[in-house]
Amino acid sequence: MRLSRYGRRSALVVGLVTTSTLIAAISLTGFPWTAGKDQVVVPTVGSIETVHIPATASGFVARDAEVYLPPAALAPDPPELPFVLMMMGQPGSPDATYIGSVLDSFAATHQGLAPIVVVADQLGDPNVDSLCLDTAIHGNVQTYLEQDVIAWARTHLNLRSDRAAWTVAGFSNGGQCAISLATKFPGTWGNVISVSGTTYAGIESEPDVLAGVFGGDQAAYDATKPATIMSVTHFPDTDAVFTFGEDDAFIGPAQKALSSDALDAGMETSLFEVPGEGHTVGALVGGLTKAFDILAARLGLGLEKQQR
Repeated sequence: MRLSRYGRRSALVVGLVTTSTLIAAISLTGFPWTAGKDQVVVPTVGSIETVHIPATASGFVARDAEVYLPPAALAPDPPELPFVLMMMGQPGSPDATYIGSVLDSFAATHQGLAPIVVVADQLGDPNVDSLCLDTAIHGNVQTYLEQDVIAWARTHLNLRSDRAAWTVAGFSNGGQCAISLATKFPGTWGNVISVSGTTYAGIESEPDVLAGVFGGDQAAYDATKPATIMSVTHFPDTDAVFTFGEDDAFIGPAQKALSSDALDAGMETSLFEVPGEGHTVGALVGGLTKAFDILAARLGLGLEKQQR
């Protein structure tokens, strides 16, 4: 099953781009995309679809995901594009509206090119922190994301396969999930974006998580934390972007510390404060905007690396 070209919330706004212009744009980014007609109709904004991703390996009861397809993915003869797995906060839902808006703006200055995004559900129940782990209490969340979601994406989406084009991203609770997956599965993820992310699973209810999920085993709990993993593992080819609102007194210091840990572990690391924001939608949009500007060259979508 392939996603339809125009789904819900998509805007049927198109522009005419000559083949020579489009081929020139693609050649700059390294995509071997050759249009077959003199003029190619390219939408000026992307499309958002709701999809059900079967939990074949995990059995995790997840809500439906949302998929963002950038304008280039909606054109005839579309190129393979970078992939982003995105998770939102808790409580929250798999909502692609914000990242879709950010990437529509990105695509507008990159000839319609931007990553394809799956915004997946890491919670199941929006009122429960699943920890982004495989646990008896909350289900096999990690397996759902790393096996079920990825298998679905590889089957149904037109993605590049190189890990430099694969990014795991998240906001708040989803940011913790993103850095956790990036440190545990570096063979899959070449890049990670943590937007106002918490630093490890269960940080806001640590005593309860330690007792209820880990049976009081502090060492087992600590072993799941990204800072612990980064202290013993080197990541020579991972790009990491950490962002937070400058008024976010809880998240800011922790993001700075985790960014330092990532740098010490060998990651190419960026840290960005979103001016005038706390733990807000503004911090989410501002953080994602900066992150994709930084990663554009790494993803093959820009000519130069942004200053970090």
